[in-house]
Amino acid sequence: MIRFEELLTRSAGNDPQRIALVNGERRLSYADFDAGADRFAAGLVGALQFRRDERCVLFLDNRIETAIGIFGTLRAGGVFSVLNPSTKADKLAWVLNDCEASVLLTQASLLGVARKAAAQVPSLRHLIVVDGETDEDSLGWDAFMATARGSPLAAPGINIDLAMLVYTSGSTGTPKGVMMTHRNMVFAATSITTYLQMRSDDVVLSVLPLAFDYGLYQLLMCVMVGATLVLQKSFAFPQKVLPLLAREKVTIFPLVPTMAALIVQLRKFDPVWAASVRTLTNTAAALPPAHIRRLQELFPQARIFSMYGMTESKRCTWLPPEHLATRPDSVGIAIPGTEVWVVDEAGKPVAANVVGELVVRGGHVMQGYWRNEEATTKALGPGRHAWEKILHTGDLFRMDEQGFCYFVGRKDDIIKSRGEKVSPKEIENVLYALPGVIEAAVVGVPDEVLGRALKAFLVVADDVTLSERDVITHCLARLEDFMVPRLIEFRAALPKTATGKIQRAALQAEADAAPTGS
Repeated sequence: MIRFEELLTRSAGNDPQRIALVNGERRLSYADFDAGADRFAAGLVGALQFRRDERCVLFLDNRIETAIGIFGTLRAGGVFSVLNPSTKADKLAWVLNDCEASVLLTQASLLGVARKAAAQVPSLRHLIVVDGETDEDSLGWDAFMATARGSPLAAPGINIDLAMLVYTSGSTGTPKGVMMTHRNMVFAATSITTYLQMRSDDVVLSVLPLAFDYGLYQLLMCVMVGATLVLQKSFAFPQKVLPLLAREKVTIFPLVPTMAALIVQLRKFDPVWAASVRTLTNTAAALPPAHIRRLQELFPQARIFSMYGMTESKRCTWLPPEHLATRPDSVGIAIPGTEVWVVDEAGKPVAANVVGELVVRGGHVMQGYWRNEEATTKALGPGRHAWEKILHTGDLFRMDEQGFCYFVGRKDDIIKSRGEKVSPKEIENVLYALPGVIEAAVVGVPDEVLGRALKAFLVVADDVTLSERDVITHCLARLEDFMVPRLIEFRAALPKTATGKIQRAALQAEADAAPTGS
């Protein structure tokens, strides 16, 4: 029956002086976090006339004010949406109009973009700036927080109310707002903190954007258990971030594959950094087995959790760490309290080890896409019972006899070459096992004879020299002949999303647009 913002009040009551948030030199206790959320909510409702179910968009870096804004919006009975600070004005305006936001919270360095977008949004009534100078069109943070007056707020709503909109990256079209209720969020956070065995004395270092649900849930899960979250803006300079593991005595370190690739290629890794870390987590895409092995060497005391998830259900599967040795390429079993299975194109369950689409059932499944019935109908299909919907992930998997899941690829990513269906992910795992390879992506290039010829894009370490022949020879020794890429291109970097995920679709579009034979 609980709403998510009530968990902040509970954690503040349990241990008011425990540090909730660390951001650079700034530290905020749970008592002050809770009080800040109260003031933010009171300011919204009192001074800004914010009404229940209205939307507040947070266009900010990972910082303390972002966290206060999230919980303050919930406490005011509203719906929050965090947008990546790299979002451009046109896309920001599109999202603000799509969700009919009434309040936008931003920072001085993003104010130009925010104002350009705000000018295109009729529903937007208030712009709050957390730092820097303001004018008649905006309200400063300190002035806004000082507007809190009067008695405590009335009950903001119940747990089936909408709590947040998480906008997808829009790589396949316009962004879609994933609708999650308080009950969805509590369910997901409870399930994940259970299998991770999170405790109030945990310290989590997160460089993941709060706009990315993986980063957002680091905050939500810490609040749920009363743990400490160390917020950093990015992992662009690992040698500056990794010492924080030791300085803050970090126990949980969430990763995405691009971060893991940078870590395993470091020439100098101080064992002191890893001494306190007991848990490494990974999602966004499966870690190559070669990177898992190297992370185990660098973090010998840590359990590594390979996981699979998507915004529409937060997390889908997790691999118990004791199975890493025997199933390094698996992303595990359904998270606690949920079910997953694999279906054919007709929606019927398939036999063990047969490739099909993964479907997900549980209290973490989204309510749908905000004001997008067509996309919602495509993603949410009939469940096992007449009253429910299950999530069709759009991802191809196989499941073994013991129920362990193996990611094969996105439906749209499968390449047909020489009459065979090829999973780019399988080839990429082999490429990552080649010493010196930092990033890898495989696409299909139009070919009159093969249908699609396989092409690999690679980024290698600065001190490593690899030839096309080296790569092909490595693959020939480990893959079936029809899976060996014959076209190799070395690049300084590969295109990525704001969350660090390699954009294979962008490379595929580039290959499709290139003249045949180029």
